[in-house]
Amino acid sequence: MSTPTYADTSFLVSLYVQDAHSERAAAMAAKLMPVFFTPLVEHELRNAIRLCVFRRQITSGQREKSIYELERDASEGFLYPVPLDWPKAFKHTEVLGRAFTESIGVRGMDILHVGSALALKAKQFATFDDRQASLATSAGLELV
Repeated sequence: MSTPTYADTSFLVSLYVQDAHSERAAAMAAKLMPVFFTPLVEHELRNAIRLCVFRRQITSGQREKSIYELERDASEGFLYPVPLDWPKAFKHTEVLGRAFTESIGVRGMDILHVGSALALKAKQFATFDDRQASLATSAGLELV
């Protein structure tokens, strides 16, 4: 298996909830396989899908379909479940925060995703967040 890609929540939500980036995310998905699926990503993705119901972007029925599809993708290997070495991720996160927060303006969760990608030794990073993309590139990750 090739090294999985790290995809942040902005990218993954677009795969499971119809939005402005969904068409692009779907076109890219096959090229990214497999995608790291850490407990952090799983929690944030499930919660982001639920938040779409609160924002009235989708119905509760559509939420159930989205959750079913992500569970299917995890069982079929598109989403690659892995544990996260939290101390290693936070070590990368602190280095990244010191180096880039004041110049790029990235938020803590964005830094944590990039730090997690580095801890997992990902080579590629997928996001639709411009600041996070800038951080990932600065950290040596290839954007897809």
